[in-house]
Amino acid sequence: MTINPTPAQVGRRQVVLVATTLAASTLAFPALPALAQDNELAAAVASYAAGKKVTEDKVKLDIAELVDNGNVVPITVSVDSPMTAANHVKSIAVFNEKNPQREVVKFTLGERYGKADVSTRIRLATTQKLVAVAHMSDGTFWSHTVEVIVTLAACIEAET
Repeated sequence: MTINPTPAQVGRRQVVLVATTLAASTLAFPALPALAQDNELAAAVASYAAGKKVTEDKVKLDIAELVDNGNVVPITVSVDSPMTAANHVKSIAVFNEKNPQREVVKFTLGERYGKADVSTRIRLATTQKLVAVAHMSDGTFWSHTVEVIVTLAACIEAET
């Protein structure tokens, strides 16, 4: 005995199947947008480092872990370096995860700079990761990553 479903029953079954599939994929892959942002951040850092290995050490990104206002966020980046002709920081760059542009700021230094310590104020769109990367005179790259919680966002374009 064969039961042939009516067109209305087939339509309901397809709707239920599609809805169940969408719900399951949302539960199984909730971090896909976050992975895309991580990939963009990693790509920006890799581009700055010209594909060379970036090691987590020697750099300290000093920023508040909780930022009340993303419009004016003070940061300081310091690098453990003697700043001599043979061993100095050539440049320091700071990258972000969720602002419209990944490279926030880049400082160019040299052996005469005296101390590898820079400060500025930046804007942050929302809660995100920041990465400070130092390019040393010997061609190595060093970094420090910090997660920052922003309660009042900046850099977000309003839709009108």
